[in-house]
Amino acid sequence: MSISAAQVKELRDLTGAGMMDCKAALTETNGNMEEAVDWLRKKGISKADKKAGRTAAEGLIGVDNGVREAAVVEVNSETDFVARNAAFQEIVANVAKVALAYGTTEAVAAAKYPGSDKSVTDTIKDAVGTIGENMGFRRSAKLTVPHGAVATYVHNAVADGLGKLGVLVAIETTGNAQAANAFARQVAMHVAATNPLALTAEQIDPAAVEREKAIFADQARQTGKPEAIIEKMVEGRLRKFYEEVVLLKQAFVLNPDITVEQALKDAEKEIGAPAKITAYLRFALGEGIEKEETDFAAEVAAAVKK
Repeated sequence: MSISAAQVKELRDLTGAGMMDCKAALTETNGNMEEAVDWLRKKGISKADKKAGRTAAEGLIGVDNGVREAAVVEVNSETDFVARNAAFQEIVANVAKVALAYGTTEAVAAAKYPGSDKSVTDTIKDAVGTIGENMGFRRSAKLTVPHGAVATYVHNAVADGLGKLGVLVAIETTGNAQAANAFARQVAMHVAATNPLALTAEQIDPAAVEREKAIFADQARQTGKPEAIIEKMVEGRLRKFYEEVVLLKQAFVLNPDITVEQALKDAEKEIGAPAKITAYLRFALGEGIEKEETDFAAEVAAAVKK
């Protein structure tokens, strides 16, 4: 089949591999992007892991927290200029307050906006005319614990509770809630930096694990070693995979000599009781959204011709 330059560029952006390698991968996989990524990884050509990808959306992530609960939201805008607008920031902060009460995206969208009889969705639509740019409430989520704390962290904050990346971490404990919150915030900073796939190994999609094992096996077979040795190599690489993507198994960014799991055990001394990280949420602005790419030079040339 014919492979387009756009497909080659997309695969190159995803993997960091050379153009000819990307074209070969797409040709071998009949243009299937995911299979092409795996093909490059098996060949040891890909420079990026399977999580690599382009994200493009402006706006803000907002967080709000109460007693043993916290919420995070994403509200998008067309430009970063509007994200720095005080009126837009107020909207995001208020939507975060609504999320603290209602939680899910659907419930927040339909809930009344603070100080108004209109819904969050309708209020944002009305603001489009005032602010002069298309905006939209994309998503929200909430964490709650019966005992303990839910900490928040905002990276690249532009105002209190508003920024480009928001994280929530929930810790259940009957011990000192303030100490639990302090440690949970450290873990939230860790999550912001490392972007784990799951809290525990058991929570990773089994299909994703099998995919990794298949790639590891193909890589190991290229060494020419016996199958029994290859099996041990795959087990070792899978352990390394878990250490890289599972939150509790990762090296703690504040002390890389220990894992997050060990850091939690150490923190129990300050907390004064057993503690457990029950959940985390990480919202990065625009993840999974791609803006339409435009050729600025072509746009200018077209405008001149008019």
